[in-house]
Amino acid sequence: MANARSGSLATILFLFMSSAALHKGAAQDPVVSQNLVTDNVTVVEGEMAIISCRVKNNDDSVIQLLNPNRQTIYFRDMRPLKDSRFQLVNFSDNELRVSLSNVSLSDEGRYVCQLYTDPPQEAYAEITVLIPPGNPIIEARDEVLSEGNETEMTCTAMSSKPAAIIRWMKGDKELPGKPKVELTYDKMYTVTSRLTFTVSKEDDGVPVICIVDHPAVKDFQAQKYLEVQYKPEVKIVVEFPQGLTREGENLELSCKFRGKPEPQRVNWLKVDDDVPSHAVITGADLYIENLNKSYNGTYRCVASNSIGEAYDDYTLYVYDSRAGEGAPRTVDHAVIGGVVAVVVFAMLCLLIVLGRYFARHKGTYFTHEAKGADDAADADTAIINAEGGHTNSDEKKEYYI
Repeated sequence: MANARSGSLATILFLFMSSAALHKGAAQDPVVSQNLVTDNVTVVEGEMAIISCRVKNNDDSVIQLLNPNRQTIYFRDMRPLKDSRFQLVNFSDNELRVSLSNVSLSDEGRYVCQLYTDPPQEAYAEITVLIPPGNPIIEARDEVLSEGNETEMTCTAMSSKPAAIIRWMKGDKELPGKPKVELTYDKMYTVTSRLTFTVSKEDDGVPVICIVDHPAVKDFQAQKYLEVQYKPEVKIVVEFPQGLTREGENLELSCKFRGKPEPQRVNWLKVDDDVPSHAVITGADLYIENLNKSYNGTYRCVASNSIGEAYDDYTLYVYDSRAGEGAPRTVDHAVIGGVVAVVVFAMLCLLIVLGRYFARHKGTYFTHEAKGADDAADADTAIINAEGGHTNSDEKKEYYI
């Protein structure tokens, strides 16, 4: 028991003497030292921060760490401050490293690494605390929209530090919003972004996404799916026949449509005339038997819902019963062109071959003066032999051998 008390008294005495020595040294203004280094720290609220005081060349001087209020957190390897969130990570002649767990906004500020020399040397570590925003809240002015109408949405990211940045996506397309930043009483930021756009029928079921960018969080977003109502889309499909519509045959048309809400009324009519009396209309299908040319005209399918109506037209032309039979075969001009090209190419090749043949087999010609030259002893004799002994003859003949 006596030993424990003696140890406690020794520790208190040591701290008192050290504090007195430091206060004595503090009478001189501290200087920012290049021999003492530290780093700024950015940490998310609730996580752990590490503060490191490092000495390049230590001469056994005392290292201590002070909080923003210049209270001693660690003096060498001893912690005078009662805040147990500060824990010693490493202590040596060249480093004092301390951890701070469960960081809060009140821990933000400038921490001082101090090396007790004459004068004291200091280095400063800024702790910046990031506070992530709450879950983004997305709100829509209209729950159900009609195509062509304008709507408005807002997205809010509350209580963050620093202020968040809000982006908007409609499907895979980014849209510009109008942000508003408010600083609250507790030095936090609330950001609200407003988005205005016009919807079309293609937007039905497309998500509108509010994306919150903040250094403390990733992939933070909220989304809302659009519900867009639109008038019907209509298309007439010929089920029968697949080719020409001839007299005596049947005609079957089907009206395909879609809309939101689903069309409740579908009507068939003939433009500028009445539908044939014996035509059969079953829901969205029109069936006419035994066609004749009096049925020619434009048939229209009309579909409607609460948003509006739309239609599609089919023009009927009834041909003779034998139309399309025995029709001359169509000439494939591409095939004819190909054949002509091949023939022309073959003729050109033949002309080239013949030309080269005649050029290589050209005939040899001898003049009359050369006749008998092979048996002559000299040039004069050759000339006399060539002239056949008639020296006064001027006639010259050529022979082809």
